[in-house]
Amino acid sequence: MQTNPRSNAERVLFVHAHPDDETIDTGGTIATLVDRGAEVTVLTCTRGERGKVIPDNLKPALQSPESMAALRTGELDVAMTILGVTDHRYLGDPGARWSGREQIRYSDSGMAWGDDGAKASGQFDPASLDGADFGDVAADVAAVLLEVSPSAVVSYDARGGYGHPDHIRAREAAKRAAEVYGVPFFAIAHAGDIAVDVSPVLDRKRAALEAYRSQLTLDGDELVFPGGQRRPLASVERFQLESVPDDEPMPFSDQHPAARFFAAVLGGVIGVALGALLTVYNGYTAAIGGQQVWVGAILACLVLAALFTGFRLAFGTRIVPAFAAVGVLVVVAIFSFPSAAGSVLITRSGPGIFWEIAPPVIAFVVLVWPQVSPRRPGKVKKQVSAQ
Repeated sequence: MQTNPRSNAERVLFVHAHPDDETIDTGGTIATLVDRGAEVTVLTCTRGERGKVIPDNLKPALQSPESMAALRTGELDVAMTILGVTDHRYLGDPGARWSGREQIRYSDSGMAWGDDGAKASGQFDPASLDGADFGDVAADVAAVLLEVSPSAVVSYDARGGYGHPDHIRAREAAKRAAEVYGVPFFAIAHAGDIAVDVSPVLDRKRAALEAYRSQLTLDGDELVFPGGQRRPLASVERFQLESVPDDEPMPFSDQHPAARFFAAVLGGVIGVALGALLTVYNGYTAAIGGQQVWVGAILACLVLAALFTGFRLAFGTRIVPAFAAVGVLVVVAIFSFPSAAGSVLITRSGPGIFWEIAPPVIAFVVLVWPQVSPRRPGKVKKQVSAQ
């Protein structure tokens, strides 16, 4: 993540768990990036339905999760305007949901304070961010990443700042998506190597924090939380670069559906073309050492084995070589039947019979060998048909 002036191509995706998190931890950096021409997207994972309320006049919102959500999202809207963010999204909404999946609303998981700090509230809810399937959450973050194409993703550290389960889940999903798609991931870190001086925009950060009347109060240069905890309003926000893109190709199953479809169709087209070409020459024989050798059929089979194996290794999937094999087998089947003139390219001779049998056997062998797991530490669970 850079905060020096650069081209408008810089795009930064901030992934936060609840309304107010984005301003508390990264509000100054967001405003700084916006001022310097970067395209900033803020992704909020929940609407903070289980938050606390400080002022008495706002406590009626505690009567229901819906009223709390309305209160906190209204505050978030004001904060986004103050910070200058024009692209804000909620996880699970259109624009932040994996393609082909119905809209979903992730709810605040809540938390409780234990001997070791924050922990899950103990009220398990499968609709909450912490209770939802991790693959679904990570895929939805990835949907935003694919649309925005950021140069950096920013979220929490491994502990989620102070241990809130939603913070940890947001961080894990954001980091997983960033790793899969080769985007640098920056964690909020109070002792991080990257320091952003936000003093020029500190007044805007303060104003954005003041929008969260339900959750926060400002006492001079200190931020006061509902439990009475205090935190200095720092003029420097720090981050730590945790992961950078490597040179490993993106796994086929993690690529965009359109790219996978194109690769599969291309494999089938190549299979048809190569199958037709090899069929023409499969009957060629040559005298070697006084024996007639099926040179054409043997070379054709070696070429097919190389093609199917190459596709399997290059794409790391059975799908592309399977399409190529289908293309070859369809062509071989068509040419096995007599033409209108009564002749065939594949004769009932040894080479012809060999050519009819060998391609399906080669395809079977290449396609059934065990899949080698990629070296990448993990991948987003796609909401599409399994490979």
